[in-house]
Amino acid sequence: RIVVSKRVCKQINRLPQNIQAIAHRVKRAIELDGPIRSELPNFKKGKGVANCYHCHLKRGNPTYVMVWKTTTKEGQEVEVCYVGTHEGAEYNRIR
Repeated sequence: RIVVSKRVCKQINRLPQNIQAIAHRVKRAIELDGPIRSELPNFKKGKGVANCYHCHLKRGNPTYVMVWKTTTKEGQEVEVCYVGTHEGAEYNRIR
């Protein structure tokens, strides 16, 4: 199960169409195969935040990222926390 808040939906809708399509594909991959997506570009576990992950949707300038975390011990529920530019990502706000 994957949870996307209204705030994150708005973030996605403000992105360029090609980035929106990539974000939806990544979200679907997480939904089908779980939160650990090591095949994604620049996939990493978040520093200082338990069960938090991110990947790059597009490299270059600007770089777009998606940040998600698991909300249950089994990793069965995933919450997408942020989708947008790398500069705007505030990892310290993710709890």
